[in-house]
Parts: sequence; C-alpha cells; structure tokens
Amino acid sequence: MIVRNIENEMFRVMQAIYDSNVPISFKGSMVLRTFLYEKDFSGTVRPTKDIDANWTSENAPDSEQIADEIQKALDQNEINLKVNVYRNYGEGRSAGLKFCNSNGESVFTMDIDVNRPVAGLKLYAIDRFTFSGLIPEQMLSDKIVAISTDKVFRRIKDLVDIYYFSRCFQYDPEKLKKVMRETGKVVLDFHGFLTRKDELKYAYDKFRMDGISNKPEFDEVYQAVRNYICVFFPTEAE
Repeated sequence: MIVRNIENEMFRVMQAIYDSNVPISFKGSMVLRTFLYEKDFSGTVRPTKDIDANWTSENAPDSEQIADEIQKALDQNEINLKVNVYRNYGEGRSAGLKFCNSNGESVFTMDIDVNRPVAGLKLYAIDRFTFSGLIPEQMLSDKIVAISTDKVFRRIKDLVDIYYFSRCFQYDPEKLKKVMRETGKVVLDFHGFLTRKDELKYAYDKFRMDGISNKPEFDEVYQAVRNYICVFFPTEAE
C-alpha cells in the first residue's frame, strides 16, 4: 500500500497526539487505511486530505482549547505546523481544524466530534506510526447506517469504504448490531441503495478518487457491497 507524503505527515500528527496523551481517538479514512494495511490489503485505497477524530473527556472543552492541546503535542514532537480553528463544534456538528505550514497554507484538516459514543478502541500501527482508533466494527457499522438512508447519494466514500471492508474483513452481524445499539445508530430501509441503482451509479461515476487510475467499476463495487451487508436489508429485499 502506497502512503503519500501528505498522509505520512498526517500519521506523524496522529502519533504525536497519541504520544502526548491528548484524549483523542481516530476514525475515518486514515484509520481504515491502517486497518487495511494490517490486513495485508493489496488494492489501491482512496486518498484523503483530512483526519477524523473523537475527543472524549469528562468536561467538554471549547474548540480553541482542543486546538491548543493539539498544538502543544505538535510542538513537543517538533512538527512545524500551526493549528487553527475554522469551525466550532455544536449540536450535530464537529469542530473543524486546519493544519497550516510556515507559509500559512492549509496542508490538511481535522474534523473532531466531542464526546460522541464510542463502542471500543484499538491500537493501530502502520510503518513506524502508532495511534488509538475506533474498532473496525464501529467504523463499518457507521458506514452501513449512512448508506441505509438516502444520504447514500452524498456518501459515495462510505460505499467505497464498505467495498474495501468486504475484501478483507469478515464481521459478526450480532456484534455490529450491538455496536449500533451502544452508539445510538439505527439502520433504515436502504431504499435509495436498493431501488435507485442508476442514480447511485451516476453519483459514483462523478465521485473523484484523485491519484487512482484504476477506480473499481460501479457494478463490481455495488454487488460486493450488496452481498456483504445483505443481512441488514429488510427481509423482502434480501
């Protein structure tokens, strides 16, 4: 698996946060990339320019305090980036941080949810980097819930990520259902995914995977995902 320069820098930041005991765990594409690496996944993974994370503490800090804690971790590990808040978190909204170089240019971003339910954490390692992230069952269950709604047309990345999971991870449906209950997530009816395939193909074809020349064909992705998660479909659709 190829790790690009920007992703290498993002992993450095994740390692620094972990080493500095900042109460942040990671999720999203960077954790999935590491999980696939650990599973010896041989395919090409969609690139990303952001880190997704959870802040968990007894008292919820404001967005600036979160940025300050992360900045201390970077400074302690001699990472020459400045952390700036560009979006404060609120009800149903994550905090948004920019990591800027010495010229003030944004290198990548981080979205941080504050005190969202976490079903479990796992220690991940890729190359020389180590960090704490959500267990794969929670990452997968979140994506299944997302595509069970009509948000699927805007969440093509979740469709692609479930396709990656399908190639290297055999899950226990009951464990996923337990994770969904613990995190307050509910699977809906998959109406868009199951009945509006042409519209979904159109959205998939428009979805850009920069730097990937061999983007999987939609039919391959769709059928693999359908077979992989069919246990969650309404009975008449299985």
